[in-house]
Amino acid sequence: MTKTKRVQILCLLGAVALLLSGCWTEAPVESANGLLGDQEPVDQQEEVILPAAFTLPYDPDQTLDPVTCADGIQQVAGSLIYEGLFRLDRQLEPQPWLCQSYTYDAASLTYTFTLRSGVTFSDGSPLTAADAAATLRRAKSSQRYSARLAHVAAVSAGDGVVIVTLSRPDSGLPALLDIPIVKSGTEESLTPVGTGPYYFTTDEEGACLASHSGWWRGESRPVERISLSAARDREAMLYQFSSHEVQLITADLIGTEPITATGNISYEDADTTVLQFLGFNTARAPFQDSAARRALGLGINRETLVSAVLSGHARAAQFPVSPVSPLYPAELESLYSYDGFAAAMEAAGLNSGRTRTVTLLVNQENSFKVSAAEHIAQALSDFDLQIQVEALPWEEYAAALAAGNFDLYYGEVRLPANWDLSALVGTGGSLNYGGWADPQTDQLLAACAAAEDRAAALSDLCAYLQQQAPILPLCFKASSVLYQTGAVSGLTPTAAEPFYDLPSCQIHLRQP
Repeated sequence: MTKTKRVQILCLLGAVALLLSGCWTEAPVESANGLLGDQEPVDQQEEVILPAAFTLPYDPDQTLDPVTCADGIQQVAGSLIYEGLFRLDRQLEPQPWLCQSYTYDAASLTYTFTLRSGVTFSDGSPLTAADAAATLRRAKSSQRYSARLAHVAAVSAGDGVVIVTLSRPDSGLPALLDIPIVKSGTEESLTPVGTGPYYFTTDEEGACLASHSGWWRGESRPVERISLSAARDREAMLYQFSSHEVQLITADLIGTEPITATGNISYEDADTTVLQFLGFNTARAPFQDSAARRALGLGINRETLVSAVLSGHARAAQFPVSPVSPLYPAELESLYSYDGFAAAMEAAGLNSGRTRTVTLLVNQENSFKVSAAEHIAQALSDFDLQIQVEALPWEEYAAALAAGNFDLYYGEVRLPANWDLSALVGTGGSLNYGGWADPQTDQLLAACAAAEDRAAALSDLCAYLQQQAPILPLCFKASSVLYQTGAVSGLTPTAAEPFYDLPSCQIHLRQP
């Protein structure tokens, strides 16, 4: 999703901190309620003052190591320093990057990744298979990446190749290998060495990112030097962004903490794999009946939910695959129809006139989610089921899900980019709070993991999930890149890379 708006954010500075999300966690996401939406346009006569130098925030006390750094401030600068074997494009598809090509032996569950020749780190040393293998082994044991690499049994290095052996089939593994590579032996430094278009250094003007003259892509860069401004916490970063001391940050605009900044600010949205959905307790009446679950799915106008409640910072989705992905089974979608909803409720025996109340849990710390839950509850309460929203603090909400103490819940989870849904709907899955246990679902999940034709396998799985409805997908959230109006143009960000198409990006500076 790409939208550009010129907006004015009118809040008191320092009132509430900004939740940064330049690099997403790998754990299930339960965060929400940022506030940058459909404000009135700024006065067109207001003067736009360009910066003398393009500046990004960073924390000098935290590592820039992309495997171990904290989420937030470091991620934008890090995206210009480090590169992975693959990168996810704007359709969330893996594209070879530091990897030239690869093969997969399904019998031995072994991938062989051939590295691109001629790639050097910013210190001039060549990228080796040992460097890449060392990063992947560190990632496997890291908090950030351990979940996505849980089925990697071993990583080894050969002559220009990295060999990854799996513990189970996964024909979509390349989508998980956008993990940034650092030079082995430099990971203990606060500024490990990378292969990207810029590198960290310090000159007479202070900390900065300098253009890597030996960058293997050899493409143009918008500026030769990017200043770095020390921001040791989110409040400091926010103040600097509001005062235009820094020109660009990333944010979750429907996240927990609202934006508190002033001035001419524009934004671009980027698609993510973060799914919001309605979950059922499939062991409780009436939701042990697939007809009841499926009927409720027909009563949700997802497009209206996104536009009216989530400020457009999401994409409506009927399946647990992002609509921007070529793997999304658009041919299976059905148009919203209230008459269709009413007929389905009648067929499920939920239009008898005997009302019953069920509870929809939601995290109270996220006002966007609370509003979304209330919107859905109102839409679905026209017949026998009367849905009551119960907003709980995060700890109580999470405990209730873990204990199965709910009828429905409003959930959010970051799905892996290979669209492995095992944790969410597989029997015994770590995120399968609804207790869905179905051999046919497990067989289809296994078929997806092993499939050569992933689109066909995912379509079969989604068609079955559409009928059984163990969860009701609602939308995929966007992340947002905020920047000073007029200072940047041509941004086409992804969730991990604000400067995804770097040669097309232009930075506009004040002339001396």
